Amino acid sequence: MGYSRSAEAYWKLLRVTVEDPNCPVMKKEAMSYSFYDFNNALQQRNEYVEDRLKDGSPVVAISFDGGILLLTLKREQRKVFEVYDRLMMGVLGKQSDIESLRIAAIETAHKEGFERSPDDVSIQRLVGFSLSPAVKKIYNDQSTIPLTFRAIFAEMGLKAENDHLFVLGYDGEFKTSAGAAVAAGTVYAEQQAMDFLKEAKIENREDALRAALTAWGIGRARLSAKKESDEEEFSPLADRSENPMPSNSDDPVVALKEAFKDGLVVEAGVLERRTSRESKFRLLTTKDMASVLADY
Repeated sequence: MGYSRSAEAYWKLLRVTVEDPNCPVMKKEAMSYSFYDFNNALQQRNEYVEDRLKDGSPVVAISFDGGILLLTLKREQRKVFEVYDRLMMGVLGKQSDIESLRIAAIETAHKEGFERSPDDVSIQRLVGFSLSPAVKKIYNDQSTIPLTFRAIFAEMGLKAENDHLFVLGYDGEFKTSAGAAVAAGTVYAEQQAMDFLKEAKIENREDALRAALTAWGIGRARLSAKKESDEEEFSPLADRSENPMPSNSDDPVVALKEAFKDGLVVEAGVLERRTSRESKFRLLTTKDMASVLADY
């Protein structure tokens, strides 16, 4: 099995070209941009992506003694994937961009393992040296549509304290996290969910599942700080076709129940530290999660 294609070929999978000939950035004539124009363009790109991420399904990663859990809720398309031995990823965002990122991550990891050694394949090298620069290049290129995603990459170590979690954004910036990580529709939602996870006591997979579901509910319900002007009485006659959940509800249980009622299902992948199987990754079945989901 060979990997003769250059790394540049993988990044072409991520690239989305603006086709509109009337778009200013595609015009042939020379254009000069001031520093203000550049910042304004980046701000517009941020608003474009963040507006589309707000309704996305959060992704939660939790490291525990038995491995790493990666959980989200979905309708049909998968959002949690194995990348390489001991590596997995979970993504929220536009499905076509999720698939492009998945292919690029898998291709790059396997190329690295083939050309160097499987032990050289790490989240640090994958995200920090390969995916992040490629995504940042697309984000800064005004002739392309920015990618719409936020992703968590997880790498399992021999012990929980050796696990690594990376959160990669649509602008190519990434951050590391220890013990748990959240990718949600807004920074505020991520922080609220992380505040909960920092206080959660997690000893096994069932504890991790319960904590991850609650964190998902927080990340879905608390997109922004609630203001007094946002308070309103819930009216059963109000039109909830666009937003079935009352705007003043920040209860994660309510968010979860509304999501299940709306047809979303739990997708959870786990890297198992002590399995005898060659592959450490597997998707949890409904039976695996039955005792936890019974609460909802």
